[in-house]
Amino acid sequence: MINIELKDGKITTKSGINGADIALSISKSLAKKAVAIAINGEISSLLKPIYSDAKIHIITEDDSEALKIMRHSTAHVMAEAVLKLFSNAKLAIGPTIKDGFYYDFDMPYTLEPNDLLKIENEMHKIISKNEAIKPKIISKNEAVQLFTEKNATYKLEIIKNLNPEEQISLFTQGEFFDLCKGPHLPSTGGIKAFKLLKLAGAYWQGDHNKPMLQRIYGTAWFSQKKLDSYLKFLEEVVKRDHRKLGIALDLFHFQEDAVGQVFWHTKGYTIYKTIESYIRQKLIANNYEEVKTPIIVNKHLWEKSGHWEKFQEHMLLTKSEKADMALKPMNCPCHVQIFNHKTVSYRDLPIRMAEFGTCHRNEPSGSLHGLMRVRGFVQDDAHIFCTMEQMNSEIKNFCDLLLEVYKDFGFHKVHIKFADRPEKRAGSNDTWNKAEDALRNTIDKMNLEYTINKGEGAFYGPKLEFVLKDALDRDWQCGTLQVDLVLPERLNAYYVNEKGEKQHPIMLHRAILGTFERFIGILLEEHSGKMPLWLAPLQIAVLTITNESEQYAQEIHQKLIDQGLHSAIDTSANKINYKIRKYIMEKVPLLLIIGEKEKKEHNISYRILGSDKTTTKNIDEFIKNVTNCITHKKYNIND
Repeated sequence: MINIELKDGKITTKSGINGADIALSISKSLAKKAVAIAINGEISSLLKPIYSDAKIHIITEDDSEALKIMRHSTAHVMAEAVLKLFSNAKLAIGPTIKDGFYYDFDMPYTLEPNDLLKIENEMHKIISKNEAIKPKIISKNEAVQLFTEKNATYKLEIIKNLNPEEQISLFTQGEFFDLCKGPHLPSTGGIKAFKLLKLAGAYWQGDHNKPMLQRIYGTAWFSQKKLDSYLKFLEEVVKRDHRKLGIALDLFHFQEDAVGQVFWHTKGYTIYKTIESYIRQKLIANNYEEVKTPIIVNKHLWEKSGHWEKFQEHMLLTKSEKADMALKPMNCPCHVQIFNHKTVSYRDLPIRMAEFGTCHRNEPSGSLHGLMRVRGFVQDDAHIFCTMEQMNSEIKNFCDLLLEVYKDFGFHKVHIKFADRPEKRAGSNDTWNKAEDALRNTIDKMNLEYTINKGEGAFYGPKLEFVLKDALDRDWQCGTLQVDLVLPERLNAYYVNEKGEKQHPIMLHRAILGTFERFIGILLEEHSGKMPLWLAPLQIAVLTITNESEQYAQEIHQKLIDQGLHSAIDTSANKINYKIRKYIMEKVPLLLIIGEKEKKEHNISYRILGSDKTTTKNIDEFIKNVTNCITHKKYNIND
């Protein structure tokens, strides 16, 4: 007999009992909702036997881990369905991901979108059989023999890389089995609602030198209602895709001649310049000094900074007069060179050095994604050189500035993550202890809530990551602040303290937007391309109803231009309804409609994008409302 401790009490039962039997002994309703079991904190299959005293928790659909378990099981069912339909397919891997799962296959047949429905139908047949999903432990030799018989090339490669003495975990459902540590649902019938979403290509183990596999993405939920809600969310994501909006609104494009780099068109670059001007004014108001540093820098500097060792694979390399050079992937070593160019006194600190720095990183082509992931980008980057005593106030001032900027862009939900030391890092443990303690103490004093992002700090120091939540409730990590006690020492940066001694400064790496490219992509998706008035590349379109009102419309248009507003005029012979539709499609925030009535009464009529209501006003009052809206970053000129 063994003792089982649950949250609500203890039971004594026979050795070898499993979680499914325990759940049923408690209640039928619990057994029906049970998904898996946590045994002494380790999540396992409900069908795993328990042979010794243990603390357990029955995981149900209400637990956060449950959805991942069901999706993992759905991936296995999909793999079985593919093998039934395409007998010569080879299985690679099939993990869960955020909101779903995927599985990679190697097969001579090229899958098409219509095949997804066939695979779904086969999956429904497997689920309807409600076959038990059973864990099984075998030796490495047994596993090699088993998967050799199946000619399972990719599974064998995984197995052969394991330790010789390591036991192999399998899961079976009927005649199907797969290499997997689990956990899984107790049976295929526990899969409630699922949908296969799309096809993609993926290199085996992410290595472009290895075979290209076919990947099937899917999602699974505990109810059809939740699945339908998620599919509706995906439709909205497609509508808001910044890549499509970039083409439709004539903002930017990409082409193979410059992979991962943006061709900004006039309208897109207008948004870019507006954001740059806004950030520059914030920098001036917060006593930053702006600098500009070279794009290509000798390998020697990157070796001294540590980037050559830690970051070389992501750097774009070139040569000049037999010297190895690299396009800078970040600005920090160059900023230290400016700091080092003259003797700095403690009286000069803090020095806040900002740059709209052009950087390049050798991102894999498969990871590129419109503006969200590029090879060439510009950061709203800055480095603060300060003393340990000044660090707290500098961190606080930066956090205040960052939240102020996000508010102006319409982001009010900001989550902070504290990323501590990674496994691969520079500097001693003592240095890291000082940096982490100082950063943690500062944000604790500010009463800022945060979660721990274990092991995700920069190689030179801990960091804060600022995560925005958008209109679709998606998370975007944009701003960062990093405490660096390593780079100033590596690059021999020092100031003269009050005792006349040389001392290394604290270096704070910080960015608010992250990169202009990615932040503009986020804004486009946040607003579905309907940019707020102050960010819109074309803010106002002046539209004439008849030729008789053309001269008056030209006067209005010029007055708007003189006030620094982005205005266009359309005096074409097209009917007014056609003109209105045209500029609505271009997502222009304000449409001024000028006819004989407006000319005679010497005023204007306007419509706000998204509204059919027409308002008539004096032009000077209209301009006053518009400029006030832009100045205060309002979203409606009538507010």
